[in-house]
Amino acid sequence: MKEQSSVKLQKIDDYRWRVPKEGKMRTDGIVYANEAMMADIRKDKSLLQVANVAWLPGIVGHSLAMPDIHWGYGFPIGGVAAFSLDEGVVSPGGVGYDIN
Repeated sequence: MKEQSSVKLQKIDDYRWRVPKEGKMRTDGIVYANEAMMADIRKDKSLLQVANVAWLPGIVGHSLAMPDIHWGYGFPIGGVAAFSLDEGVVSPGGVGYDIN
């Protein structure tokens, strides 16, 4: 798995950032946020979680993060990913199992 400090970011436009596919990532991560939001997002491990979700088997499309992204358990809170029915996984970290 990647370390937080090793997560690279590429600005796509004023509201989208790419975590480029590298190493064992199966796809890019895309984060939806403006510059001010990104300054706060960089303070926790949520970008690392976006990259780690991109490693999961059967991911379809990108590992996505909405503007409310923050560090969660497995997936970042505000993270979204789709997985192949035949080759993918169901991750408890992606479905909010920790919410009572």
